[in-house]
Amino acid sequence: MKDFKNRVAAITGASSGIGRALALDLAKRGCHLALASNSNLKALAETAAMATELGVTVTSQRVDVAQRSAVEAWARKVVADHGRVNLIVNNAGVAHAGTVLGSEIADYEWVMGVNYWGVVYGTKAFLPLLIDSGEGHVVNVSSVFGLFAQPAMSAYNSSKFAVRGFTESLRQELDLARNGVSATCVHPGGVKTNIAVNGRFSASVSDVTGSNGNKSRDAFEMLLRTTPETAAKAIVAGIRRDARRVLIGIDARAGDGMQRLLPSRYQDLVTGAMRLIKR
Repeated sequence: MKDFKNRVAAITGASSGIGRALALDLAKRGCHLALASNSNLKALAETAAMATELGVTVTSQRVDVAQRSAVEAWARKVVADHGRVNLIVNNAGVAHAGTVLGSEIADYEWVMGVNYWGVVYGTKAFLPLLIDSGEGHVVNVSSVFGLFAQPAMSAYNSSKFAVRGFTESLRQELDLARNGVSATCVHPGGVKTNIAVNGRFSASVSDVTGSNGNKSRDAFEMLLRTTPETAAKAIVAGIRRDARRVLIGIDARAGDGMQRLLPSRYQDLVTGAMRLIKR
Protein backbone atom coordinates (compact mmCIF):
# COMPACT_ATOMS: atom_id res chain seq x y z
CA MET A 1 0.00 0.00 0.00
CA LYS A 2 1.54 3.26 -1.17
CA ASP A 3 -1.56 5.44 -1.04
CA PHE A 4 -4.12 5.59 1.78
CA LYS A 5 -6.68 7.87 0.18
CA ASN A 6 -10.14 6.27 0.21
CA ARG A 7 -8.75 3.11 1.81
CA VAL A 8 -10.29 1.74 5.02
CA ALA A 9 -8.22 1.04 8.14
CA ALA A 10 -9.31 -0.81 11.28
CA ILE A 11 -7.33 0.06 14.41
CA THR A 12 -7.54 -1.43 17.91
CA GLY A 13 -6.45 0.44 21.02
CA ALA A 14 -7.54 3.69 19.35
CA SER A 15 -8.51 5.64 22.50
CA SER A 16 -5.06 7.14 22.96
CA GLY A 17 -1.36 6.75 22.33
CA ILE A 18 -0.16 5.13 19.13
CA GLY A 19 -3.69 4.09 18.14
CA ARG A 20 -5.04 7.64 18.26
CA ALA A 21 -1.97 9.17 16.60
CA LEU A 22 -2.09 6.60 13.79
CA ALA A 23 -5.83 7.18 13.27
CA LEU A 24 -5.29 10.93 12.88
CA ASP A 25 -2.25 10.48 10.63
CA LEU A 26 -4.19 8.16 8.32
CA ALA A 27 -7.24 10.45 8.36
CA LYS A 28 -5.05 13.32 7.14
CA ARG A 29 -4.11 11.06 4.23
CA GLY A 30 -7.77 10.50 3.35
CA CYS A 31 -8.12 7.06 4.91
CA HIS A 32 -11.51 6.07 6.34
CA LEU A 33 -11.41 4.52 9.80
CA ALA A 34 -12.98 1.83 11.95
CA LEU A 35 -11.76 2.39 15.50
CA ALA A 36 -11.97 0.06 18.49
CA SER A 37 -11.07 0.09 22.17
CA ASN A 38 -12.08 -1.71 25.33
CA SER A 39 -11.18 1.09 27.72
CA ASN A 40 -11.96 4.79 28.01
CA LEU A 41 -14.80 4.92 25.54
CA LYS A 42 -15.03 8.67 26.04
CA ALA A 43 -11.48 8.99 24.71
CA LEU A 44 -12.37 6.67 21.82
CA ALA A 45 -15.25 8.97 20.89
CA GLU A 46 -12.85 11.93 21.04
CA THR A 47 -10.47 10.17 18.64
CA ALA A 48 -13.36 9.46 16.28
CA ALA A 49 -14.55 13.08 16.45
CA MET A 50 -11.07 14.45 15.72
CA ALA A 51 -10.67 12.12 12.74
CA THR A 52 -14.14 12.96 11.40
CA GLU A 53 -13.21 16.63 11.36
CA LEU A 54 -10.48 15.73 8.88
CA GLY A 55 -13.12 14.77 6.32
CA VAL A 56 -13.16 10.97 6.43
CA THR A 57 -15.81 8.44 7.42
CA VAL A 58 -15.23 7.10 10.92
CA THR A 59 -16.95 4.37 12.91
CA SER A 60 -16.07 3.29 16.43
CA GLN A 61 -17.13 0.70 18.97
CA ARG A 62 -16.08 -1.09 22.09
CA VAL A 63 -14.23 -4.33 21.35
CA ASP A 64 -12.52 -6.66 23.79
CA VAL A 65 -9.77 -8.08 21.59
CA ALA A 66 -9.27 -10.97 24.00
CA GLN A 67 -12.73 -12.23 23.00
CA ARG A 68 -12.66 -14.00 19.65
CA SER A 69 -16.39 -13.60 18.98
CA ALA A 70 -16.21 -9.86 19.66
CA VAL A 71 -13.34 -9.37 17.19
CA GLU A 72 -15.04 -11.46 14.52
CA ALA A 73 -18.31 -9.53 14.94
CA TRP A 74 -16.41 -6.23 14.68
CA ALA A 75 -14.69 -7.33 11.46
CA ARG A 76 -18.06 -8.15 9.90
CA LYS A 77 -19.43 -4.79 11.01
CA VAL A 78 -16.47 -2.91 9.53
CA VAL A 79 -17.19 -4.36 6.10
CA ALA A 80 -20.93 -3.73 6.52
CA ASP A 81 -20.27 -0.09 7.46
CA HIS A 82 -17.46 0.72 5.04
CA GLY A 83 -17.89 -1.77 2.21
CA ARG A 84 -14.36 -3.14 2.53
CA VAL A 85 -11.23 -3.00 4.68
CA ASN A 86 -7.62 -2.60 3.52
CA LEU A 87 -5.62 -2.31 6.72
CA ILE A 88 -5.83 -3.91 10.17
CA VAL A 89 -3.62 -2.53 12.94
CA ASN A 90 -3.59 -4.84 15.95
CA ASN A 91 -2.34 -2.25 18.41
CA ALA A 92 -4.22 -2.88 21.66
CA GLY A 93 -1.92 -3.94 24.47
CA VAL A 94 -1.50 -4.24 28.23
CA ALA A 95 1.50 -4.65 30.52
CA HIS A 96 2.30 -6.60 33.65
CA ALA A 97 5.49 -6.52 35.70
CA GLY A 98 6.39 -9.18 38.23
CA THR A 99 8.74 -12.08 38.72
CA VAL A 100 7.81 -15.55 37.51
CA LEU A 101 7.66 -16.72 41.13
CA GLY A 102 5.62 -13.73 42.26
CA SER A 103 3.13 -13.53 39.38
CA GLU A 104 -0.17 -15.36 39.19
CA ILE A 105 -1.27 -17.54 36.28
CA ALA A 106 -4.15 -15.08 35.87
CA ASP A 107 -1.62 -12.32 35.14
CA TYR A 108 -0.16 -14.34 32.26
CA GLU A 109 -3.62 -15.17 30.93
CA TRP A 110 -4.64 -11.50 31.00
CA VAL A 111 -1.53 -10.30 29.16
CA MET A 112 -1.55 -13.09 26.60
CA GLY A 113 -5.29 -12.67 26.04
CA VAL A 114 -4.90 -9.07 24.92
CA ASN A 115 -1.36 -8.90 23.54
CA TYR A 116 -1.15 -12.23 21.74
CA TRP A 117 -4.60 -13.67 21.23
CA GLY A 118 -5.92 -10.22 20.37
CA VAL A 119 -3.39 -10.11 17.53
CA VAL A 120 -4.24 -13.63 16.37
CA TYR A 121 -7.99 -12.98 16.49
CA GLY A 122 -7.61 -9.66 14.69
CA THR A 123 -5.40 -11.10 11.99
CA LYS A 124 -7.59 -14.15 11.44
CA ALA A 125 -10.82 -12.14 11.35
CA PHE A 126 -9.57 -9.47 8.95
CA LEU A 127 -7.13 -11.33 6.69
CA PRO A 128 -9.78 -12.84 4.36
CA LEU A 129 -11.38 -9.40 4.12
CA LEU A 130 -8.07 -7.78 3.20
CA ILE A 131 -7.54 -10.38 0.49
CA ASP A 132 -11.06 -9.71 -0.83
CA SER A 133 -10.25 -6.00 -1.06
CA GLY A 134 -7.43 -6.75 -3.51
CA GLU A 135 -4.89 -4.66 -1.59
CA GLY A 136 -4.21 -4.88 2.11
CA HIS A 137 -1.77 -4.85 4.98
CA VAL A 138 -1.61 -6.38 8.45
CA VAL A 139 0.25 -4.39 11.10
CA ASN A 140 0.90 -6.15 14.40
CA VAL A 141 2.43 -4.16 17.24
CA SER A 142 5.05 -6.05 19.23
CA SER A 143 7.64 -4.17 21.33
CA VAL A 144 11.34 -3.69 21.85
CA PHE A 145 10.71 -6.44 24.43
CA GLY A 146 9.77 -8.69 21.55
CA LEU A 147 13.45 -8.45 20.54
CA PHE A 148 15.13 -9.03 23.90
CA ALA A 149 13.97 -9.98 27.38
CA GLN A 150 14.39 -8.47 30.80
CA PRO A 151 13.67 -9.70 34.34
CA ALA A 152 10.27 -9.09 35.96
CA MET A 153 8.61 -8.80 32.53
CA SER A 154 8.14 -12.47 31.61
CA ALA A 155 4.42 -12.13 30.81
CA TYR A 156 4.93 -9.06 28.63
CA ASN A 157 8.06 -10.48 26.99
CA SER A 158 6.28 -13.75 26.24
CA SER A 159 3.37 -11.99 24.55
CA LYS A 160 5.53 -9.68 22.46
CA PHE A 161 7.94 -12.43 21.38
CA ALA A 162 4.86 -14.41 20.35
CA VAL A 163 3.55 -11.51 18.27
CA ARG A 164 6.89 -11.27 16.52
CA GLY A 165 7.00 -14.97 15.68
CA PHE A 166 3.38 -15.02 14.53
CA THR A 167 3.81 -11.98 12.29
CA GLU A 168 7.10 -13.05 10.74
CA SER A 169 5.59 -16.43 9.85
CA LEU A 170 2.51 -14.70 8.43
CA ARG A 171 4.66 -12.37 6.35
CA GLN A 172 6.47 -15.29 4.72
CA GLU A 173 3.18 -16.99 3.90
CA LEU A 174 1.88 -13.79 2.30
CA ASP A 175 5.10 -13.39 0.31
CA LEU A 176 4.54 -16.87 -1.09
CA ALA A 177 0.83 -16.36 -1.72
CA ARG A 178 1.22 -13.07 -3.62
CA ASN A 179 -2.41 -12.22 -2.93
CA GLY A 180 -2.00 -8.46 -2.61
CA VAL A 181 -1.68 -8.49 1.19
CA SER A 182 1.47 -8.04 3.27
CA ALA A 183 2.37 -7.82 6.96
CA THR A 184 4.63 -5.74 9.17
CA CYS A 185 5.73 -6.27 12.77
CA VAL A 186 6.25 -3.07 14.76
CA HIS A 187 8.69 -2.85 17.67
CA PRO A 188 8.26 0.41 19.59
CA GLY A 189 10.70 1.39 22.28
CA GLY A 190 9.52 3.78 24.97
CA VAL A 191 6.51 5.59 23.52
CA LYS A 192 4.50 8.03 25.64
CA THR A 193 1.30 6.05 26.03
CA ASN A 194 -0.95 5.00 28.92
CA ILE A 195 0.36 1.44 29.01
CA ALA A 196 2.30 2.01 32.23
CA VAL A 197 -0.61 3.85 33.86
CA ASN A 198 -2.99 1.01 33.05
CA GLY A 199 -0.48 -1.77 33.67
CA ARG A 200 -0.35 -4.14 36.60
CA PHE A 201 2.73 -4.18 38.82
CA SER A 202 3.26 -7.03 41.27
CA ALA A 203 4.96 -6.41 44.60
CA SER A 204 7.51 -9.00 43.47
CA VAL A 205 9.04 -6.36 41.17
CA SER A 206 10.94 -5.14 44.23
CA ASP A 207 12.83 -8.45 44.29
CA VAL A 208 14.46 -7.38 41.02
CA THR A 209 14.55 -3.59 41.17
CA GLY A 210 14.67 -2.95 44.91
CA SER A 211 11.69 -0.56 44.63
CA ASN A 212 7.96 -1.05 45.06
CA GLY A 213 5.38 -1.27 42.29
CA ASN A 214 4.55 2.44 42.25
CA LYS A 215 8.20 3.47 42.02
CA SER A 216 8.75 0.91 39.27
CA ARG A 217 5.76 2.31 37.39
CA ASP A 218 7.15 5.84 37.70
CA ALA A 219 10.59 4.68 36.53
CA PHE A 220 9.03 2.89 33.57
CA GLU A 221 7.08 5.99 32.59
CA MET A 222 10.31 8.03 32.60
CA LEU A 223 11.63 5.77 29.82
CA LEU A 224 8.71 6.66 27.55
CA ARG A 225 10.30 9.39 25.43
CA THR A 226 9.10 8.90 21.85
CA THR A 227 5.85 10.67 20.97
CA PRO A 228 2.90 8.69 19.59
CA GLU A 229 2.93 10.98 16.55
CA THR A 230 6.51 9.98 15.76
CA ALA A 231 5.53 6.33 16.14
CA ALA A 232 2.55 6.78 13.83
CA LYS A 233 4.69 8.33 11.11
CA ALA A 234 7.18 5.46 11.38
CA ILE A 235 4.39 2.90 11.02
CA VAL A 236 2.89 4.63 7.99
CA ALA A 237 6.33 4.83 6.38
CA GLY A 238 6.86 1.14 7.13
CA ILE A 239 3.60 0.19 5.43
CA ARG A 240 4.44 2.27 2.37
CA ARG A 241 7.84 0.61 1.93
CA ASP A 242 6.41 -2.82 2.80
CA ALA A 243 8.84 -3.24 5.69
CA ARG A 244 9.02 -6.55 7.45
CA ARG A 245 10.00 -4.86 10.71
CA VAL A 246 9.64 -1.31 12.01
CA LEU A 247 11.82 -0.18 14.92
CA ILE A 248 10.56 2.93 16.69
CA GLY A 249 12.92 5.05 18.77
CA ILE A 250 16.63 5.02 19.44
CA ASP A 251 16.07 2.63 22.34
CA ALA A 252 14.45 0.09 20.02
CA ARG A 253 17.33 0.37 17.56
CA ALA A 254 19.87 0.06 20.39
CA GLY A 255 18.08 -2.97 21.82
CA ASP A 256 17.96 -4.61 18.41
CA GLY A 257 21.68 -3.96 17.91
CA MET A 258 22.53 -5.31 21.35
CA GLN A 259 20.62 -8.52 20.73
CA ARG A 260 22.25 -8.99 17.30
CA LEU A 261 25.77 -8.50 18.69
CA LEU A 262 25.19 -10.49 21.87
CA PRO A 263 22.32 -12.89 21.16
CA SER A 264 22.57 -14.61 24.54
CA ARG A 265 25.21 -12.69 26.49
CA TYR A 266 23.08 -9.53 26.43
CA GLN A 267 21.36 -11.08 29.46
CA ASP A 268 24.54 -10.51 31.46
CA LEU A 269 24.40 -6.81 30.59
CA VAL A 270 20.76 -6.56 31.66
CA THR A 271 21.21 -8.39 34.96
CA GLY A 272 24.35 -6.36 35.66
CA ALA A 273 22.43 -3.13 35.14
CA MET A 274 19.65 -4.40 37.41
CA ARG A 275 22.14 -5.14 40.18
CA LEU A 276 23.41 -1.57 39.95
CA ILE A 277 19.87 -0.19 40.07
CA LYS A 278 19.01 -2.35 43.07
CA ARG A 279 21.93 -0.91 45.01
